[in-house]
Amino acid sequence: MGTACPDLLGALQGQLGRLYDADLPQDVRDYVITDQAMRAALLAGATGRYADEQLIVVESESGLDLALYLDSAVLERLAAADPREKLSGTNLADFWTVLEGVSHFHYVAWNAAFDKSVTLLELEMQAEVDKYVTTRLLLDEQPAATLGAPLLQRLFADPCLDPQLDPEEIDRYQAASTFAGRYCATLEASFPASTFTPDLLRELRLFYRLPQTAKIARIRARGCA
Repeated sequence: MGTACPDLLGALQGQLGRLYDADLPQDVRDYVITDQAMRAALLAGATGRYADEQLIVVESESGLDLALYLDSAVLERLAAADPREKLSGTNLADFWTVLEGVSHFHYVAWNAAFDKSVTLLELEMQAEVDKYVTTRLLLDEQPAATLGAPLLQRLFADPCLDPQLDPEEIDRYQAASTFAGRYCATLEASFPASTFTPDLLRELRLFYRLPQTAKIARIRARGCA
């Protein structure tokens, strides 16, 4: 990994921890693997697609064992084009890939600390919200940055799904994108200012702590049914 990438991973975890008032004792950088053979060994013959980002969760007697696989090519590209310096349509997809991995790690580890289980839909839904919120923060810091389209449109209007996904996975990802997109649209409508207000932080922290059913109920309560 280029030197920028460990810094980026740590910065993303730190930002999520501050946003949600949900700091972790674990450091995501200690759990990242880039070797495909190691990933295959950890998956131990499990079926499924091999993506550029994959959180591997193994239950053990002591709790959960985690590893976060990130494709080395993605990390190399981000090391050469750090989104914290300049976010653009060129590095956006790679940024979201890495952010999704950090989001998954953070959400699973934080909930596990409270002995709370997490559904796959809940995990993907929160990751989409994390992408919106974190990207919005970066755009606020880079007023000259352009994504080629408004953030909500780039993230939710036409989500690009891996053709290797099975029908159940497609349904789950589409549902996560739909629910998260509706929720983020209400955030943008209710909190349009470039700065994050205390009311917005309270809303984000409340939503983060809700399980799947309550998350969906919250979205519908905000007029997004």
